[in-house]
Amino acid sequence: MPIFLLDDSMRFPDPELADPSGVIAIGGDLSVERLLRGYSVGIFPWFNPGDPIIWHAPPDRMVLEPELLYVGRSLRKAIKRAPYEIKYDTAFAEVITACADVPRSMQEGTWITDDMLNAYMALHHAGYAHSAEAWQGERLVGGLYGVTLGGVFFGESMFALAPDASKIAFATLVPQLAAFGFKLIDCQVHTDHLARFGAQEWPRRRFSEALQRALLLQPSRDWPVGDLPVR
Repeated sequence: MPIFLLDDSMRFPDPELADPSGVIAIGGDLSVERLLRGYSVGIFPWFNPGDPIIWHAPPDRMVLEPELLYVGRSLRKAIKRAPYEIKYDTAFAEVITACADVPRSMQEGTWITDDMLNAYMALHHAGYAHSAEAWQGERLVGGLYGVTLGGVFFGESMFALAPDASKIAFATLVPQLAAFGFKLIDCQVHTDHLARFGAQEWPRRRFSEALQRALLLQPSRDWPVGDLPVR
């Protein structure tokens, strides 16, 4: 399979032309317009520091339909105890920075380079990237961020500095997205963590077809800002 070199046209190749690992293209830039075009066809950037921009369309896509969210018994109990205050879009920069900085097992460094951080900050300022945050008093202890287009939330990364902080933020966000009319949560690649929440692997073509339908939706544009109750 060829790997395409992106030019200034902002066009992306057909995701079905990706190589077996999911790599579809290199190059281009991380402008708001190019990122949104990529997401709209199921392609996202993911690369290591020092590498060129690498674009991916995995052969299998981890997807959660909001109504199929599963919250295990122990996490439900933790949510009822309300150990954290859940907020939205009050500290996007802090969330993405923490996602970049928090050490992860079996991983050296971060794929959230300075260029990526700046690109998603630009998406946030344009109204497309959002954060869900878990606060313990004045301390941000967990959260996640992602991109919204149509009826799709494209999850990017999460972090936790306290027990279950990112899990509670995620489990609280998903019902809120469902209430707003979102139909898909793109989790990108398989992890056991996401599978426990009910996410499933879909073949790329199934995801692409569902994505195009969901992009036609117009869920509430009133993304929650500030405090919301934990469900």
